[in-house]
Amino acid sequence: MFSYRHAFHAGNHADVLKHTVLIATVQYLTQKEAALTVLDTHGGAGLYRLDGDYASKSGEAEEGVLRLAAAKEAELAPVLQDYLQMVRRFNQGNAIRNYPGSPFITQALLRGHDRLKAFELHPTDMRSLTGNMAQLEVRRQVAILHEDGFEGVKKFLPPPSRRALLLCDPSYELKTDYGRVLDMAADGLKRFPTGTYAVWYPIIPRPEAHDLPKRLKTMATKAGKSWLHATLTVKSNKTSERGGLPASGMFLINPPFNLKDQLKPAMPQLVKLLGQDSNAGFTLESGG
Repeated sequence: MFSYRHAFHAGNHADVLKHTVLIATVQYLTQKEAALTVLDTHGGAGLYRLDGDYASKSGEAEEGVLRLAAAKEAELAPVLQDYLQMVRRFNQGNAIRNYPGSPFITQALLRGHDRLKAFELHPTDMRSLTGNMAQLEVRRQVAILHEDGFEGVKKFLPPPSRRALLLCDPSYELKTDYGRVLDMAADGLKRFPTGTYAVWYPIIPRPEAHDLPKRLKTMATKAGKSWLHATLTVKSNKTSERGGLPASGMFLINPPFNLKDQLKPAMPQLVKLLGQDSNAGFTLESGG
């Protein structure tokens, strides 16, 4: 169960979508004065070298963040500009050699009284995350937990401030992850109905992946909660047989009210810039 390493995929098109949504969501949630708690179920290593052995071997960043960074930034949608500015924050000059994972992105956006709880079960990534975070000297603000994030988040819901974002982006290497995501979301809504829940998932030829957003939508609707679902496809499944993820999605329960409008101009730009064949496209829907 410890074979997956996000370092191979850092900065790919799925990260671009996931982290664009994450940044916009945290920016919105930190507009209110009350403290925000962010729970990151699968923190990874926190920071990745795009010129290192893992990322350079896969080359996925070249089709993701690096391709986006080569575009004229002033012509991009504001949320994509914010995303690139965040990535450049961890680099010097024009070259992008470091890629921040969700714990680093989140921490950079939090205020002094906000808190981040990052979970990581992979022993090697756990050590990397701990070491990388130590360089930021944010010990009081960030807690790194060597635990199963699906279960670990329960003890933090609801948070003392009654304001929280839960980000869940497992590798889905195990088919059981799909069911665990649904169980976690259902349990979270019972414990803390007003929290914001953001789930990333891969769009692959697997029934569980196809059913996940449908079941999350049904869950949100039955609970009387608003939801937002964004997907980005960069190539066909046939093309992906030679490697690489063809598409991914983000599903949010209780999303920021303005997130859909922020993503409307961004999604077609991502298709144009990151698409690899004629099957590239996006969907953006909401309800509740």
